[in-house]
Amino acid sequence: MNKTRYFIAVLMFVIGGFVTGPIGILAAVQDESLVLFNFGGDFEIDSVITSNAKVTRAAAGLRIETGHEKPWPGITLKAPAGKWDLSKYEYISIDVKNVSDEPVAVSCRVDNPGADGRKNCVTDSVNLAGGEEGTLTVRIFPVPWKLSEPLELIGMRGYPVHAGKVDTSNITQMLFYVARPRIDHVFEIRNIRAGGSVTVLNAKTFCPFIDELGQFVHRDWPGKTHSIDELKAHGIAEQKDLSEHSGPADRNKYGGWTAGPQLKATGLFRVEKYQGKWWLVDPEGRLFWSHGTDCVRSGNSTPITDREHYYSALPEADSPFAQFYGGGSWAPHGYYKDHSPYKTYDFSRANFLRKYGEGWAGAFAEITHRRLKSWGMNTIANWSDRDIYLMRKTPYVCTISYSAKTLEGSEGYWGKFFDVFDPSFREALRRRLEFEKGRSIGDPWCIGYFVHNELAWGDEMSLALATLISPAEQPAKKIFLDDLKTKYKTIDELNNAWATDYTTWDALLQSRQAPDKEKAQADLTAFYTKTAETYFGTIRDELDKFAPGQLYMGCRFAWVNDRAARAAAKFCDIVGYNRYSYSVAEHRLPDGIDKPTIIGEFHFGALDRGMFHTGLRKTANQQDRADKYGSYVRGALRNPYIVGTHWFQYKDQATTGRGDGENYQIGLIDICDRPYPEIIRAVREVGYKLYEYRLKAN
Repeated sequence: MNKTRYFIAVLMFVIGGFVTGPIGILAAVQDESLVLFNFGGDFEIDSVITSNAKVTRAAAGLRIETGHEKPWPGITLKAPAGKWDLSKYEYISIDVKNVSDEPVAVSCRVDNPGADGRKNCVTDSVNLAGGEEGTLTVRIFPVPWKLSEPLELIGMRGYPVHAGKVDTSNITQMLFYVARPRIDHVFEIRNIRAGGSVTVLNAKTFCPFIDELGQFVHRDWPGKTHSIDELKAHGIAEQKDLSEHSGPADRNKYGGWTAGPQLKATGLFRVEKYQGKWWLVDPEGRLFWSHGTDCVRSGNSTPITDREHYYSALPEADSPFAQFYGGGSWAPHGYYKDHSPYKTYDFSRANFLRKYGEGWAGAFAEITHRRLKSWGMNTIANWSDRDIYLMRKTPYVCTISYSAKTLEGSEGYWGKFFDVFDPSFREALRRRLEFEKGRSIGDPWCIGYFVHNELAWGDEMSLALATLISPAEQPAKKIFLDDLKTKYKTIDELNNAWATDYTTWDALLQSRQAPDKEKAQADLTAFYTKTAETYFGTIRDELDKFAPGQLYMGCRFAWVNDRAARAAAKFCDIVGYNRYSYSVAEHRLPDGIDKPTIIGEFHFGALDRGMFHTGLRKTANQQDRADKYGSYVRGALRNPYIVGTHWFQYKDQATTGRGDGENYQIGLIDICDRPYPEIIRAVREVGYKLYEYRLKAN
């Protein structure tokens, strides 16, 4: 092999080109597309079906004006020949322009016969600011590969299939609408086309489908690692890139803005409102905006139990790579929920050994800090490796997770809510905080604390109802009954208010039935508030005792109601949200509460680099993913309340998934430790200019 040519090829990938083989360089290939509508002079505008909407011609497309009297105002476009056969295509794309000044989310539903909004259809949407243009993409086949016949594949949320949600050979119509609008909207659609390509794979020879590096076998793509020599060469090329991009010049050691104002220095991170916008302030008194990534760690194991045949080259027991076998039991969802514990293998760590040698852990930690600085990132965010962030080269957030007695009547995606009135709730927190002494407590590199994650807050009565249907020995239930006794004095008074027929207070204590929500609403919402405020207040008290002066950033809301958010704002320094959307430019706390917020998680993914699931927010390809990253973070920078965004996550998840099946293409680096060039360019573009952009943004 000509090593000079090989190195040049790898280097060209790092700085923006694509490599498909040891020395081959591939230009981006544009898939052929099929135009589905021609809105020229022959198009009959009367063929458009409207619902609480008006449609007229626009330049090369249609102008749609929607009302807000119906829940889904919009239009229906029938297939001109009765149906389309789109079995060769992955998705339908539409160019959309928001003509209004107000933001709008435009949805498109693609139908088979019998579609009802849930069955026989697929739907997606695009969020557009006033006057903004964008592309709405509806994936009509879940992945770019179709199996020739059904094949059972387990433990993954996305994977090649024989058939998707819709029959792509029988698409009959498309609906464009705005979901439950409060105001009228005007938008334009044009250039409706089918794109991408679906490759048929022989199901009989599909397995094994993962190579020794953890990559999909049955496809090549720009940036795929084809050999161990290539894995090492990528590392050499990246070193040059990191040397050429050492990070923004106007930053202090914490990443604070040295070209900006000098504010009060306290030796710890704090928050301050400056020129009408909330900011973090670093320990040296410089403006700081947290631009970071979650899950900065080496581990990335995937279950292999019951599916060893997926993998072409798992190591023998006497191999140096056998050290990366392990075991797991965490599986709140998916196949392994009922098949736990399970055996695992970690392709990421094995690749670090191949790339960096015996000292791979230290080398990975060092290059991670270099990367973050080079990329214009200044924060190691949630779920990260303590050994990496306690090197104290990059500011970090501390993750406080602990278990305590739960509220038995509650339910949630990740599990039951805590009984915050049980003594174990405070006691477990104290034990967890004791562990942080000598680590994050008092550490100027620690931005602050997230305590818990994506709890089951439900609606504004849910936790009170959960309390009432819990067993009699539930501490929260006893507290609730004490409150009711104080208010109503007798059980008869409560029965009159709730329209119930409890014979005694003890009968209510023993009952596992929920009362009528409307009749008991005032008491349910009052106890919900008490529960939420006890949750946040207890944590606030203990943090003040153990870590005085350090920031409390909440519990990273995912599903939340205004009542819980108000309680958080009452006790937290910063209110944390995980916001998987395309924009947070208009994100606000309820009631106009003037308090800083932070985005603890967001991401975008694509299926053009050999993985099976886009994650929670899909994009068309890597460049689209990069563009949406830039748009999201700039929207957050324009938002006067947001003081940071944390991308989820540093690395792609394993191709065959983690314990709960998540196998998302959401990394800044891939399973072979190779940065994705498109999104890294976007991260740098934002990160190097973020302070000037935020200060000047309207």
